Amino acid sequence: MKLYQSLVGSLIYATLTRPDLSYAVGVLSQFMHCPRKEHWIAGQRVLRYIKGTLREGLYYGFTSDTRIKIYSDADWAGNVDDRRSTHGYLCYVGDKLISWCSKKQHTVALSSTEAEYKGMVEAAKEVIWLKTLLKVFDVIQSTPIICGDNMSSLYLAANPVFHARTKHIEIQYHFLREKVIEKEIEVIHTPTKDQVADMMTKSLDGPKLQRFKDMAGIKKIEKNLN
Repeated sequence: MKLYQSLVGSLIYATLTRPDLSYAVGVLSQFMHCPRKEHWIAGQRVLRYIKGTLREGLYYGFTSDTRIKIYSDADWAGNVDDRRSTHGYLCYVGDKLISWCSKKQHTVALSSTEAEYKGMVEAAKEVIWLKTLLKVFDVIQSTPIICGDNMSSLYLAANPVFHARTKHIEIQYHFLREKVIEKEIEVIHTPTKDQVADMMTKSLDGPKLQRFKDMAGIKKIEKNLN
């Protein structure tokens, strides 16, 4: 058990600079107190992936764009054991990735709309924090954008109307709706094929993962930095 915990702890550290590891490591971390052989094997697969992409990392070039844009997504009831959803986001300033998250939700969502909406609320919290930080440094800001691919959750965020199928959503989650009404945050639709946060909520095939890695700014470092 201690060896598995040490492995996962090291992998969690690696996710600080490699968002493409976040989902897999998040799944592994759910078994810290009761790991089985298959979890150890899965951890070894992640290590092999890291070995094959050892020279990859986030690239930050110059940009004058300082608008906050965050992609938010959720995989509804993706956990087969407890049917809880996983949400994730990638937060950009201009076209540079600044922060990211992949997290299993604490409660079961009764619909994909609810799962996506809860994920957007977590993204909104990150937006507000980052907006406040940039303000400290006198960075001029236009209205931050949250990009989602679920039309129902976007409608729920932008329209102050309660419906029978969404009235059970806890009051705290209407924090996002308030920010949208006050024009502190804008929510827009992005096509599923361009939803880069998808890689934070589920396992993807090689070509799709590579495309989203490119969108996240993860590049192969050709030069030796030493």
